[in-house]
Amino acid sequence: MTSIAIVFHSGYGHTQVVAEAVAAGAAQVPGAQVHLVPADQAEAKADVLNGADAIIFGSPTYMGSASAKFKEFMEWSSKTWYGRGWADKVAAGFTVSASQSGDKLAVLQQLSVFAAQHGMIWVGLDLLPGNNNSKGSVEDLNRLGSFLGVMAQANADQGPEGVTEADKKTAAHLGKRVAEAAARWTK
Repeated sequence: MTSIAIVFHSGYGHTQVVAEAVAAGAAQVPGAQVHLVPADQAEAKADVLNGADAIIFGSPTYMGSASAKFKEFMEWSSKTWYGRGWADKVAAGFTVSASQSGDKLAVLQQLSVFAAQHGMIWVGLDLLPGNNNSKGSVEDLNRLGSFLGVMAQANADQGPEGVTEADKKTAAHLGKRVAEAAARWTK
C-alpha cells in the first residue's frame, strides 16, 4: 500500500477542484491510498502526513506567492522539518490563479524549495507543453507549459466550475505520476 497525502489551501474552491483531480489520478494506481488534507487541518491530520509515502502540496497563487493559509501550514511543519520527519518522502506541487501566467512559477518554486528543505524528493510534470504551436489547443494537457508542477487557470469571475477540463486532466496525470513514483521509491 502506498499512501499519498495532498495538502492544499483553497480560498475560492478552485484549488480544491485541482486537488481532487490530483487525488483521482493518484487513486488510479493499484495499492494507492489517497488522503485530501486541507492545510488548516494539517495539525489534526499529522499522522496522515507523517505516515505518507508522498505529499503533494497545493496552493492558490495570491500576489505571486502561496496563500497566507498555506504559508501557515508551511511554518507549522517546522518541528517536522527539524526532526527530518518528511525526509525522503516523494513530493510534488500544483497551483492555480486567474491569469494564465499569474506568477504561478514562483509558487511552484516556493513549494519545491519547501520540499527540498524537508529533504523530500521532488517529482515534476513529465508532459511536454501543450497549446504552443498552430496545431495546439487550450484542451491540451499541460496547456500552460509547466515542468515543475501543475499550473491551472480559472477565470476570476467563475467559481470552482471555471477550472478547465485540460487542467484537471493535467492534475490527474501528476497525481498518477507521483503515486507511481512513490510506489517505486518505497520498495
